[in-house]
Amino acid sequence: MDAMRNFNTIRGTTGTAGTARAEDGTEAGTAAGTEAGTAGFPARTVRTAVVTGAGSGIGRAVSLALADAGWSVVLAGRRKETLAVTAAAMGGEAQALPVRTDASQPADVAALFATVRERYGRLDLLFNNAGTFGPGGTPLEDLPLSAWQKVVDTNLTGAFLCAQAAFRLMKAQDPQGGRIINNGSISAHTPRPDSVAYTATKHALTGLTKSLSLDGRPYRIACGQIDIGNAATDMTERMRRGVKQANGELAVEPVMDVTDVATTVLHMAELPLEANIQFATVLATTMPYVGRG
Repeated sequence: MDAMRNFNTIRGTTGTAGTARAEDGTEAGTAAGTEAGTAGFPARTVRTAVVTGAGSGIGRAVSLALADAGWSVVLAGRRKETLAVTAAAMGGEAQALPVRTDASQPADVAALFATVRERYGRLDLLFNNAGTFGPGGTPLEDLPLSAWQKVVDTNLTGAFLCAQAAFRLMKAQDPQGGRIINNGSISAHTPRPDSVAYTATKHALTGLTKSLSLDGRPYRIACGQIDIGNAATDMTERMRRGVKQANGELAVEPVMDVTDVATTVLHMAELPLEANIQFATVLATTMPYVGRG
C-alpha cells in the first residue's frame, strides 16, 4: 500500500463547511474550506473530487494521488469495506469521505451528489472510473443477456448517471464549471477476443466523453478520457497468467504500475479549465496493442 503513495505533495487544510452523513449513517464531520497559501500565493478554496470505483485498483490509486495533492475526495463504490481500506490509506483525514454507491442505480447516484453538495458546496472533478469486464472469455453466441445488461448498466449507464449529476452541480455552482474524466480503455480503440460487452461500452464511453465536452462548453465544464492498458490491478491479474490473443494463442502480457495511471489522471485534473486533455492513452510499453504485438 505504501508503494501507492509516491506523491510527495504536502497537504494542509483549514475551515469548515457543514456536515453530511457518510456510508455508516454517522455525521462525516466538517469539510475543508480553504487551503493555506504557500510560497507567497494566496489561500484558495479546497478542490473537491468524486472518484467512483474508489475501493480498489485504479480508483484507489487516483484517490490517493488526489488527496496527496490537496484535494478533498469523495470515495464512491459498492462495498463499504473496500472504501474503508482506501480511506485508511489516505490517513483517515477529512480529505476522505466514503459513500457507498452503486453507480448503476439512480437513487444511489442522487444521494452521492446530494452529499457532495451538502458537505462541500461544490464539485471540481468527477473521475468516472467504476466498471466491470463481465464474463471474459465467453463466446459471443453464449453470452447471456443478463451479463450484457450488467456490463452496460455499470460501464455506460453508471457513467452517464454520474456525469449527469456532476454536470447539474457544476453548472449551478459559483464559480461555475468543473472537470469530468472518464476511464475508457484501450478497448475503446481495439477489442480483445470474446469481449463484446466490455468493448461496446468502452466505445460508447468515447461518445459520452465527446458529447459532454461539447455540451459543457457554455458552462466551463471540461471533459476528457483516459484509455488505460494493463495497469497492475486485481482486474488485470489474469494478464500475468496468459490471456487469449487475436490469433487464438494464450500469451502473458506485461503490466505497468498503477501509480503511473494515477499521476496522469492528476495531471489532467489539475489543468486550468481553459485547457483540456481530450484523450490520453497510458499503457504498458510492450503490451500487444500497437501494430502486430
